[in-house]
Amino acid sequence: TSQSRTPLHPRLLERLAEEGIERLFTHQAQAFDAAMSGKDVAVVTSTSSGKTLCYNLPVVQRSLEDPVCRAIYLFPTKALAHDQLGKLEHLSRGLGVRCSTYDGDTPKPRRAAIRQNATVLLTNPDMLHVGILPAHEQWSKFLKSLRYIVIDEMHAYRGVFGSHVAWVLRRLMRLCAWY
Repeated sequence: TSQSRTPLHPRLLERLAEEGIERLFTHQAQAFDAAMSGKDVAVVTSTSSGKTLCYNLPVVQRSLEDPVCRAIYLFPTKALAHDQLGKLEHLSRGLGVRCSTYDGDTPKPRRAAIRQNATVLLTNPDMLHVGILPAHEQWSKFLKSLRYIVIDEMHAYRGVFGSHVAWVLRRLMRLCAWY
């Protein structure tokens, strides 16, 4: 176990303590420090090794420091996005981080509110491609404040599908730079 060089926000430390987490694993502390210093991070570890905290901690920390900060999490499946939503909501409970999934099953009446209010948007590459980027004007507030792009299960993005996702991410980055 290890401590990060970047101090965790006191409210986030309290939430971790409530979960029985007193110290981070070395890879979690290193990922947190790298993300907080603005570096791109790739974490490859075995199953159930705490990878989720590697990206949730910096996103929640930055959201506590800067409420305007936004993040988008990409998952290869809707089921995984919904599963991770529960974990993120549990970690960020009471911290003012507004998390929402946005996929083909999201009711149309809820979409505008999610666009305007979500701190962290959990979606999939297809929804990013067909539901978000073509309507980038409606997403301008979110894209202008986007600070984190999390690509979970990155090993799933290979071959033709991986090439497609790479181009979608390039479009996303271009629009973020524009806004």
